[in-house]
Amino acid sequence: MVGRGELTDAVWERIATLLPGVDGRGRPWRDLPERYGSWQTVYERFARWEADGTWARLLEQVQVRDDSVGAVEWTVSVDSTINRAHQHAAGARKKGCPAGDELEDPACTTAGQALGRSRGGLTTKVHLACDGRGLPLAVVITPGNLNDSTVFGAVLDAVRVPRIGAGRPRRRPDAVLADKAYSSRAIRQMLRRRGIRAVIPERADQKANRVRRGQAGGRPPAFDRDLYKARNVVEHCFNRLKQFRAIATRFDKLAARYRAGLHLAALILWLREPRQDQLSDTA
Repeated sequence: MVGRGELTDAVWERIATLLPGVDGRGRPWRDLPERYGSWQTVYERFARWEADGTWARLLEQVQVRDDSVGAVEWTVSVDSTINRAHQHAAGARKKGCPAGDELEDPACTTAGQALGRSRGGLTTKVHLACDGRGLPLAVVITPGNLNDSTVFGAVLDAVRVPRIGAGRPRRRPDAVLADKAYSSRAIRQMLRRRGIRAVIPERADQKANRVRRGQAGGRPPAFDRDLYKARNVVEHCFNRLKQFRAIATRFDKLAARYRAGLHLAALILWLREPRQDQLSDTA
């Protein structure tokens, strides 16, 4: 019997051929239910598949399959959320850093492991681009105290869905929806150069400055108010991702492990979405 949050046999069949071979090596990962076998082995497998890119490739492959049947909606919403880091997430040392309280040296640990000091303590910020259905297309993590707009280019660059057969991967959304935190001339110019429609409201201070300058301030940026209403899908996506306990609170010391967990959670969201070809078969 499948437990709450677990994948069905039908879903496992969809990804079975994409999974690499397994072996019996292992390390501690203590909270896994016993029915999954040795938690040492499961953790080691999780870590290996993070290191060799398996989790990222699995996510990419389900995106490819949906895009091949026209299911991906390329009106993309971008936003970020801050997740608290558990005290056990701190303390991973890089080579050459002294032992002890590494949090006193951000160059050694916190920033390097996507941990930042905010008013509420150590946090990690998850930057997300999702399609029009609210499914994750790209995930980038940074320290929690990093400004959203500085990471926008990295998030946009991470959107990449290969084609089945010949052709370049699709990297360009039809439109990008984002809130006022992303309202900057640099971001609007970036989207314009790439031929992507920007649906971003103008900040009040920017509008006041433009009006103050008169004709020199230029025209107000185009803004589709009706299309912007669809931006709430990214908030829904964050809510769904945070149903995974290890995403809502970061327990992993290593940024790479936490990112792999995000890829796995995003993969599960894609696998739970009804497939377009299946819907047409049952119609």
